[in-house]
Amino acid sequence: MEKCALLIGAESRMSTSGKTFERMNPISGEPATLAAAASVEDAQQAVLSAAKAFPDWSATSPGERRKILMEASKALLAHADDFVSAMADEIGATEIWARFNVGLASDMLLEAAAITTHITGEIIPSNRPGSTAMAVRQPAGVVFSLAPWNAPVILGVRSLALPLACGNTVVMKSSELCPRTHRLIVDSLLEGGIPQGALNLLSNAPDDAAEIVEAVIANPAVRRVNFTGSTRVGRIIAELAGRHLTPVLLELGGKAPMVVLEDADIAAAVAGGAFGAFMNQGQICMSTERIVVHEAIADEFVSAFTKKVKTMKAGDPRKGKTPLGSVVDQTAAERISGLIADAVDKGANLVAGGSSQGTIVEATVLDKVTSAMRIYKEESFGPVVSIIRAGSDDEAVRIANDTEYGLSAAIYGRDFNHALAIAKRIESGICHINGPTVHDEAQMPFGGVKASGYGRFGGQAGISEFTELRWITFQDGDLHYPI
Repeated sequence: MEKCALLIGAESRMSTSGKTFERMNPISGEPATLAAAASVEDAQQAVLSAAKAFPDWSATSPGERRKILMEASKALLAHADDFVSAMADEIGATEIWARFNVGLASDMLLEAAAITTHITGEIIPSNRPGSTAMAVRQPAGVVFSLAPWNAPVILGVRSLALPLACGNTVVMKSSELCPRTHRLIVDSLLEGGIPQGALNLLSNAPDDAAEIVEAVIANPAVRRVNFTGSTRVGRIIAELAGRHLTPVLLELGGKAPMVVLEDADIAAAVAGGAFGAFMNQGQICMSTERIVVHEAIADEFVSAFTKKVKTMKAGDPRKGKTPLGSVVDQTAAERISGLIADAVDKGANLVAGGSSQGTIVEATVLDKVTSAMRIYKEESFGPVVSIIRAGSDDEAVRIANDTEYGLSAAIYGRDFNHALAIAKRIESGICHINGPTVHDEAQMPFGGVKASGYGRFGGQAGISEFTELRWITFQDGDLHYPI
């Protein structure tokens, strides 16, 4: 069993209390990782370490930060095999998903490196004679980053890369479900040259999460919070941050719709829908949870989609013989099975999958889902997709928007202008035409609306989240005052 320590300043150590916790393999139930369980005292020390490191790190040149982040990208790639092993052990992920995580996360570090010279300001014309007015962006300070387990390398790196590129220091709270995976990220960044104290890592026992998070957010040295995870926890984070007027970036749950218009290329829609619904067992915030298909082509689409999904087998990812692996734990498997059973009891047609063995859940398709079923509204976060038939484009838009969430969406149709008009009516932060709901690029403004959160990771939008915009003037000439 692997052991994971905290990182506070230059010291990699266990908790001051000596407390630890175990993460079990979701398939075998055997211990996968033994991790240090941070105390509130450890959390405060981590913030203090980041605050002490901030003046020096924020003063480094863009070129120096760029070189370090580029080296970190290389180090991350060099640890690819370690990530494959850790993700299989801790969350039941397939090798394909683990290597995809490492590749995209490496790109995110390169994009962050490139952005260091694009943190710019502007000269703004002033109405006061002789006055030069500037808008400048400066690092905010200590950033508290909370990353989830489902895409642990992508989302873990995303929580760190741009804050560091902007000159902030970071305290990262790893997920209780993948502490070893998140520790590997931190180790990679340290190998790249991130200096002592600029990046600190806390791991915590599940029962201690609320206390640790509240203590860190309440610390006045913490100037930004970024959280990726469930909407339920996101609301708690937002409330805690709001008490201290600390800006927070939230990327939360999703119930992504894929709208298949009457003129859609059915083969393309089938391929995109299957990928979007079942990559990483549907455990992605952008996963296609609902396929809203025009009634005129619904039978043809369902037939082709069912045939495709039946080829997508699930199995133990450590054996590497199936495209789908395990869901994260038995609780998730039971919740998914409950949603499927409820839908079938209320009249949905189970056209593919539906069964599970432990945490190995088959790719499942439910046709003719209605609003009376729990799965119509509830985020399944698993390998199950609902097909909802719509009689018109207007009805398809209504169904797509009939959710509290608004992260990602997709539209399939051959008439681009018509598809674009439909896309503009979808309430989501992201929408892809003739592409799957699951898609991410490091430079893009990534985030949602409604209960999917607010703020944006990536590119210029991300710079705005992790810097302070200041107005600075200097006067050349005499000023005259009315008193």
